[in-house]
Amino acid sequence: MNTSRPLREALHRRLLDGPFDPAHLAPDELRARLEILVRDEAPLVTDAAAASVVDAVVADVEGLGPLQALLAEPAISEVMVNGPGRVFVERNGCLEAVPCDLDADAIVRIAQRVVAPLGLRLDRAAPMVDARLPDGSRLHAVLPPLAPDGPCITIRRFAVEALTLADFGLSAAHAEFLRTLVRAGWNIVVSGATSAGKTTCANALAHAIDPLERIVTIEETAELRLGHPHVVRLEARPANAEGVGAVGVRELVRAALRMRPDRLVVGEVRGGEAFDMLQALNTGHDGSLSTVHANSPADALARLETLVLLGGVALPLAAVRGQLAAAIDAVVQVARRASGAREIVDVGEVGPARGSRAVGVRSLLVRDRDALVPAAPPARPARRAGYELEEAWWACTPSVAR
Repeated sequence: MNTSRPLREALHRRLLDGPFDPAHLAPDELRARLEILVRDEAPLVTDAAAASVVDAVVADVEGLGPLQALLAEPAISEVMVNGPGRVFVERNGCLEAVPCDLDADAIVRIAQRVVAPLGLRLDRAAPMVDARLPDGSRLHAVLPPLAPDGPCITIRRFAVEALTLADFGLSAAHAEFLRTLVRAGWNIVVSGATSAGKTTCANALAHAIDPLERIVTIEETAELRLGHPHVVRLEARPANAEGVGAVGVRELVRAALRMRPDRLVVGEVRGGEAFDMLQALNTGHDGSLSTVHANSPADALARLETLVLLGGVALPLAAVRGQLAAAIDAVVQVARRASGAREIVDVGEVGPARGSRAVGVRSLLVRDRDALVPAAPPARPARRAGYELEEAWWACTPSVAR
């Protein structure tokens, strides 16, 4: 690809000098013009080399340059540019380096091409930005001096087909138990590390919600794809280039309560919105879902405690823990294995810790090697009538244990 760089640069100059805006041309027309320009600039180049250069320039004009081909691969879920010439991808759950001819200027141009139509800014004065691609993929970019080794881009793609609970290593009985918890109105928090599959798992759980129910989703960057007929999607907005107009997740949670939701789905709780979410869950919005970064169900509750206390609400710790115990019924822990597979490793029921004022977690299902095994039947009742949670749990146990 390095030998074709002078030809690519020459084609870019010809396009910019032309009497038309290449960004406004239809793909077929742009490609036809480029094929003519290639032969004019390099009449002896081979057909294969000419086609490769045309593809690269089309990707530069209409897409994300050399990254466009990577994003077109279904097996790739994440693209990471660590600086000039250093590109990694997550393919089928495993990280690997890929050859990619990108210099610092090209990396910045790619990021700016994404953020400019969104009214966002990326330069030395604002060297960090989050944005969303037209297909819903999430982009994060950091420029020097924050990134001393050169501009960095991370793009997280989402699967074309929504994953199911079976994709998290669950048997049919275990998956049905979790679906029963959702239908019964339990408020569930999905916990896990970065890239463990928290949002994907929450999306799979949400498929158990009755299609007639009204769902309001609140996310910092819209990632959920519920596929329900009655969904209202809310997305936070960062400040514009002038530093105004920001709307955070906390404000959206408050707005969602005025929209008559049957269920709330908060994409990720990472700030003061934790308090507003607990308030909502304690005022009749049962069966809601959320995600949080944490290493275990117990850590998830401790993190939620901290986030509520950091929300600027002067509540004593005992009151915060009481709200947590009343609002959240279960924590589902997800993890990513060395092989790249995402698995549900623990399903814990929330309740008062024995002999303490803290909030505790009691495992209902826990992973033992390659399978989830029953640990204890649920003690909390269903929030909605007509569901027998203990019966659904017993269906997960081996017949010899019944």
